[in-house]
Amino acid sequence: MYGGTKMESKLTLKLDSATIDRAKRYVYKHKGLSLSRLVEKYFKSLTSEEDKNEAIPPIVSSLAGVAMKVKNKDLKGEYTQYLVEKYR
Repeated sequence: MYGGTKMESKLTLKLDSATIDRAKRYVYKHKGLSLSRLVEKYFKSLTSEEDKNEAIPPIVSSLAGVAMKVKNKDLKGEYTQYLVEKYR
């Protein structure tokens, strides 16, 4: 918005043709939505403050800390024990 009026500008994007085809099929199924509006909505969702405060989806929450749990394990010791048991 500039001075209370909405300014529109053109943007050129370079995408692979398969992605463009899929996007066109998507907007065709959602009548009333143009490819430009779809991209605009996506950019708005990326930059909106509301989305930043949105709750984390349960699947993502369940994965939080998984890497840290593995990192803190004694993997070398576990592998050594595995090899001892394997080659008894």
